[in-house]
Formats: sequence, C-alpha cells, structure tokens
Amino acid sequence: MRVTFLGTGSAMPTGERMQTGLWLESDDDRLLVDCGSGVLHALAASDAGYEAADTVLLTHHHLDHVADLLPLLKARWLAGEEHLTVVGPEGTRDLLDGLLDVHDYLRGRVDLTVREIAPGAFSVAGFDVRAVETVHSMYCLAYRFENGNGFTFSGDSEATDAIADLADGSRVLAHDCSFPDEIDVSNHPTPRALGETLADRDIEELYLTHLYPHTDGKHREMRQSIRENFDGEVHVARDGLTVEV
Repeated sequence: MRVTFLGTGSAMPTGERMQTGLWLESDDDRLLVDCGSGVLHALAASDAGYEAADTVLLTHHHLDHVADLLPLLKARWLAGEEHLTVVGPEGTRDLLDGLLDVHDYLRGRVDLTVREIAPGAFSVAGFDVRAVETVHSMYCLAYRFENGNGFTFSGDSEATDAIADLADGSRVLAHDCSFPDEIDVSNHPTPRALGETLADRDIEELYLTHLYPHTDGKHREMRQSIRENFDGEVHVARDGLTVEV
C-alpha cells in the first residue's frame, strides 16, 4: 500500500501546506481520505488526478477536512466522471444534503452514493478498515487500513489509548500533532502527550500531520519530545510525501 500526504496542514493556512487529505493506493484500489481545502489542487497535480478519486472516506466534518468535497464533485462532473461515493461518520448524509441545498445546480450531476459508518470493521473501495472514535470537538473517527502491513490515521484527536491500541502493530501511523508542547490545547495532542500514549506500542514509523503555524521552527524539538517515550521513527509529514506501507 502507498500513502501520499496531499495535505498536512490545518484550519490556519501557511501557504506551504494544504488542509487534510490522504491518497491511498493498494494494487488497483484507491481511496481519498478527507478532502480539505487545497486537496483538489493536490490531486490535480498528482499522477492519479481527481478523475481517479471516486471514493472519499471522511474522518469528520470540520471544514478543513471537507472544504474541497463539493469542488471535487463538480470537477469530476466536468471531467465526464459519472460516480462519486462519500463514506463517513454519522451526519455525512446531512452534510452532503446541506451542501447540495446551497449548490443545488450540482444535484444529479453525478451518481452520488453516501454511506454512513460507525466504529468497528467495514470495507470501502477494496480496503479493509477498522474504526474507533477519537477525542475531538466534533464526532470523529480514526481508521486502521489492514491492506499491506497496516496503516493507521488518527483523524483529529487528543492522544488516546483507543487510537494507540488501534495502531498497535501498524507499520505506519499518521497522527495529528497540531501544536508544540508549550501550547495548552484540547482536542489535539501535544508531542509529549502523544509520545507518552504511544509508549510500548509496536509502531515502526510515526508521521506528524495536521500542523498549525505554531509548529513552524519547532519540528525538531517536537520529534525529540515524542522520542523521550516512543521508540519508533518519528517524521514530520509534508505535502506530496509518499510512504510505502
């Protein structure tokens, strides 16, 4: 499985990072996870192109994870693509209905399928997935993709045992690490809390993502803080990075 970080930024743009989006490929299976602002542009610049993005899996419905969802639908329609499937937690159907109420000329332009999922096991676009609820200001799910050697994505969340348990045994974990240690924050983890929570878990590589501008110039110390308790490799994700899992 290959994971490409289309967007590693946050709700506060920096000019260097798009908002959240991941592109997963495994054999002939492809899946877009989250679709924040800039993700459509990143897809257009990729080898796959947005024409290949016929299924989107959402972690939650905050704007920096869904802002390019309707632009993706419109771009696919204009490109002659006839289908789009959107999968996400409870409320995803209402989200799409509300967006299409505002932009009603897009209704019926593509064959739109909306599917809501809950914590537990399910399959989507050829990927076998397990989900757990995160700790965030909005209902959010973290996902483990069993294809290959295991890839886990936290979505937005504080550092929790539930996500650490989900990721245990994964070769790669991509985890929200929005702020450095000196920022007092809820709904997102500090590096120290993340390292402490992941201690003793069998995870080969950790990629930090969902980076706010507050982390600029702090990446080295953030990685060092995590390494005080976590034995795996720690990397700071960047837009366009592809990781083989």
